[in-house]
Amino acid sequence: MGHANISRRSFTAGLAGAGALALGTFGIAGCSNEGGAGSAGSADATGKTYKIGILQLTQHSALDAANEGFIAALDDFGIAYEPDQQNASNDQNACQTIAQTFANDGCDLILAIATPAAQAAVAATGDIPIIGTAITDFAASGLVDSNDAPGGNLTGTSDMNPVADQIALLQQLVPEAAHVGLLFCTAESNSEIQIAMAEEELDAAGIGHERFTVSSSNEIQSVVETMVGQVDAIYTPTDNTIAAAMTQVADIANEAGVPTICGEVGMVEAGGLASVSINYYELGYRAGEMAVEILTEGADPAEMPVETMSAEDCDLVYNQATADEIGVDVSALADEGGEDVSA
Repeated sequence: MGHANISRRSFTAGLAGAGALALGTFGIAGCSNEGGAGSAGSADATGKTYKIGILQLTQHSALDAANEGFIAALDDFGIAYEPDQQNASNDQNACQTIAQTFANDGCDLILAIATPAAQAAVAATGDIPIIGTAITDFAASGLVDSNDAPGGNLTGTSDMNPVADQIALLQQLVPEAAHVGLLFCTAESNSEIQIAMAEEELDAAGIGHERFTVSSSNEIQSVVETMVGQVDAIYTPTDNTIAAAMTQVADIANEAGVPTICGEVGMVEAGGLASVSINYYELGYRAGEMAVEILTEGADPAEMPVETMSAEDCDLVYNQATADEIGVDVSALADEGGEDVSA
């Protein structure tokens, strides 16, 4: 089965290094149909029904959307499959246990959603094909030999952010910002990569910046309460820990009148100000297409370049309710075709 012209977004194979552009609760089970999605379509020419283990790091809107897109692609291609949906609740030990269970149970393919999930899957098996998605830089995270030539049993779709566009958006909406707070979790290598890119952009613009870090969600409230008294704006990338607690972040920042530019649309929906956002449903959909190529065509993950969404196909989004609350004019974003995602 070849590529179907279904996905609405454009993807580029490979990444030139870091500078290039949940369903249910945690549980352990075999590759069964307990995750919620049913078998789709009919078996392929061999009559095979594929067992697919799906390991999602945590539950928040971006990762949920990637999960949904993956399942939609499998359904659209009409293959028969039994999904086992597992959510690790942002616990690395849980990731490892789930991944090992998938390996022991002989899944035909594993979908790993987010970097820690993929790291656990690669550690658990060198034989079962693994598709990763919602991962910023596969190579920099040690998952593949290179993004152009993975070399192992894992490939997938990257959510490398258009960081330069996001920092430009910050400058557009908060032109007086002289000191920007960079909020992220130190446990996430994907965030470190994006923060370094943001620092380069801020340095080039002559804007001061400071890192504000958490090691877990328990520290978010105190860290954000500290930073809002010291910065003119906040930038937070596609950090899973921050995204899962974005409502808490936004409540504190918005009350203090501090604008927050976010890594993705779900964080804006939760109260952030604006973003140039990856479409995670489409990211997951392309991951599903890659899975079909592996399962039905015998494609080798080692030879399938990691793919990334082009910056031109990202979504400009803003939260009008947040803008009104903190007194920021976002009318220009509407004129540019941006979408108001406030509730």
